[in-house]
Amino acid sequence: MPFACTIPAVPTLLAEDERARVTRWDFEPGATTGWHEHGMDYAVVMMTDAVMAYEMDGVVTRTELKAGQSYIRPKGVKHDVKNDGDAPMAFIEVEFKR
Repeated sequence: MPFACTIPAVPTLLAEDERARVTRWDFEPGATTGWHEHGMDYAVVMMTDAVMAYEMDGVVTRTELKAGQSYIRPKGVKHDVKNDGDAPMAFIEVEFKR
């Protein structure tokens, strides 16, 4: 079940070609991506320090992240991401097409 939220995160497509898609995501406090599933493996690089909540399979994980920190996730995982902090949150997402 997705987080209860009326504030959507804002995606900005930065680059795309046959190999990858690069998107910047900006979140006001409390904003969420909404329930979704990636069709490609992807990496995330934090642009800001943040408190991120990540919901998957009914389990919410809350993590404090620092600008520059990164993680990689496989395709096919249904999830929702929320800015669970008091300041704006931003990250760059790189989806790998190959």
